[in-house]
Amino acid sequence: EAPLPPWPGRSADALAAELERECDWLLAHEALPAGLVTRNRRIAEAALRPWEPVFVHGDLQITHVFTGDDDEVTGIIDWSEAARGDALFDLATLTLGHEERLGDLVAGYGTDVDLDLVRAWWSLRSLTAYRWLIQHGFDPGAPGCELDVLRAAR
Repeated sequence: EAPLPPWPGRSADALAAELERECDWLLAHEALPAGLVTRNRRIAEAALRPWEPVFVHGDLQITHVFTGDDDEVTGIIDWSEAARGDALFDLATLTLGHEERLGDLVAGYGTDVDLDLVRAWWSLRSLTAYRWLIQHGFDPGAPGCELDVLRAAR
């Protein structure tokens, strides 16, 4: 119910361009098998549709959410990527690598959620983050990380 921020978020067109650029890089550098990139790119493209803009965190991962002893959220940090966007992107980011938690999150969300679109965002985020992770010393092939997400995509 909060008003939208005055600044725009990333558009579907900008995300599509980023997805193309990153998939091209992954293939050119043989960072991932071509079939895995192609399959996940096709899945990811489903997220690139018109959406009702809401105020999104933009990087809502579990390490940015603090809870108290009773598991109620007490704080959320790192709002540097907050903007207008697709609410499903935040749901996807929060559950990336933890598909087993998606049902619990959606049950508490209070509205219909298209699980295929959440999965599309998983593929999109994993493909577009892969190069950055490698170049910054992270291992996207570690258990439960981006490579596992891409392999599990259906």
